Amino acid sequence: MSEDAFNISIRKFLKEVGVTSQRKIEETVRERQISGKKLKVRMTLTAEGTGLTHVVDGEIELP
Repeated sequence: MSEDAFNISIRKFLKEVGVTSQRKIEETVRERQISGKKLKVRMTLTAEGTGLTHVVDGEIELP
């Protein structure tokens, strides 16, 4: 696999993660009527068979 194909594949995966994650967060906030100032979130990335575990913690401001 070429470097360009590798990078395109990663970007495609990350775009899917971003789009679907945003939808899920929006649905959850609306359906459960979550209120407050911020929603604490955590995303964990793993890659099967590699030992990779990467955790990103953050906060999302609520409407």
